Amino acid sequence: MNRRNALQISVLGAVLLVAILALSCAFLPRSLFLTAVSDIVCALLMSSALFSFLVLGLRSKGRMRLFWMLQAAGWAMWLGDQMVWIYYDLFLHRKMPPMQPADALLFLAGAPMMAGLLLRPHRDQSKQSADLGVLDFFLLLLWWLYLYISQVVCWQYAYPNVAGYDRNFDLLSMVEAVLLAAVLAVFWMETSGKWRRFYATFFAAVVFNYLSFYVLNHALEKDVYFTGSWYDIPYSASFAIYAVAALLGDGLTPAPEIPAEESYSSWMSNLSAIAVLSLPMVALYALLDPRLPEKASRFRVLVTLATMFAMAFLLFMKHRRLNSELRRTNRVLQEASLTDPLTGLRNRRYFSATIEADVGQALRSHTDQHDSHTRDLVFYLIDADNFKEVNDRYGHDVGDTVLVEMARRLSSSIRHSDILVRWGGEEFLIVSRYTDRSEAELLAKRVLAAVADAPFLLSASEETIYRTCSLGWAAFPWFPENPRAVGYEEVLTLADRGLNRAKHSGKNCAVGMMPASGKVPSTTVAGLHSNSLNVDVLAVAGPQHAL
Repeated sequence: MNRRNALQISVLGAVLLVAILALSCAFLPRSLFLTAVSDIVCALLMSSALFSFLVLGLRSKGRMRLFWMLQAAGWAMWLGDQMVWIYYDLFLHRKMPPMQPADALLFLAGAPMMAGLLLRPHRDQSKQSADLGVLDFFLLLLWWLYLYISQVVCWQYAYPNVAGYDRNFDLLSMVEAVLLAAVLAVFWMETSGKWRRFYATFFAAVVFNYLSFYVLNHALEKDVYFTGSWYDIPYSASFAIYAVAALLGDGLTPAPEIPAEESYSSWMSNLSAIAVLSLPMVALYALLDPRLPEKASRFRVLVTLATMFAMAFLLFMKHRRLNSELRRTNRVLQEASLTDPLTGLRNRRYFSATIEADVGQALRSHTDQHDSHTRDLVFYLIDADNFKEVNDRYGHDVGDTVLVEMARRLSSSIRHSDILVRWGGEEFLIVSRYTDRSEAELLAKRVLAAVADAPFLLSASEETIYRTCSLGWAAFPWFPENPRAVGYEEVLTLADRGLNRAKHSGKNCAVGMMPASGKVPSTTVAGLHSNSLNVDVLAVAGPQHAL
């Protein structure tokens, strides 16, 4: 049997049970048999609602499963209270005592139902909102439980008083029903389609159930109610409406949360904060109210203190989670600020944030005479050749695709210890760390080959194009024997001038700038922050077949 058929059978069974109860109340005389029929039919109707929500929960996933299971939990508590009622009616043959502990099940059944609604099952919340919302929910649930214990249980055990018990129980039951109906009405208005029909039916079930319960409970307190009287018909019929709501809930799925509804989480948080702040006022009122008996006052103060301790623990957990989320968000924002959004490479801000540490490491390595193979810092500036032609001919989308692929190829040509930075536009910077300047030419050749050897596949078609790049490099420290004579900024400028020479030499090549050795004719280059420098220029040609 599939889920839909099971829910339809549950609804049909509920309608049939209501008809049987109505006929029994109309034609059967007041007797133990009528009591048994009324109690059992009512229990079966509750079971049908419990079964319907349980079926939906077992065959759903994620937050939808939690929503349906919370509704089922409420019905399980409601059914538990009914079973106690049956025990008194059919086995003990006497009325339920006026302050029966099972009344708590009847009242608290609304708590998990409200909890499920506060999850807003029609919206697919983010994980962050859901996690923080759970703690806010537990704060509200604890506050609601506190109200019942302090206002109702107080008159049940601390200072027994039937009038006070009935008055506060009825008042809290009304508040619970009004809150549940209000939330359903809000969701009814903000949704559409199947969700709107579901919430409308759920709203009708809650309102009809409370009105019928109010009339029944009033008759019970006036001692004019008996099991099997006409009061049972509308009260039991309301359970069938819940079964119909469950049938309408079959197949519902949450929609993505929209920006306009992001205030919901803050609203929940503010509501939980108000609940916490209300506790001292309740305790103060209990201490100062001259009409409140001393035992009841002491009980409420003790319950308030215990609740405040429990809420403080939940607030501590929420504070820790918020701090953890804040740290995670800051890390994400920092990472985003240091990353190029198109290529996923590091950006110039990252270079500025880390270069001083790399320069310091290189200076210490030279000062302490570390291994010459791992103490240099080499800057490679790379520029895609004739990149404007790609944008002009194929469009900027294709140009972006080429840049992303070029970034991937450059990444594959360097070591894990090297840093690849998108310098701007179609320019890239490689910071080769812990390396040897005598091997810089090898990396330059790998970069040229990585870009030029294989064609680039265009995203818009199966067409491919070959691309090349130009490169300039220079090593820091400029003078190994005097590491601090020339700053890294000037070395980076020398690498840029090497790139310019490569571009003017026909492109698809690399030009290295090194201190003049006297072995070959040198070139004089104007310094950025110092006097003119004599440099040796080393040119490396790229793959010649790339066109």
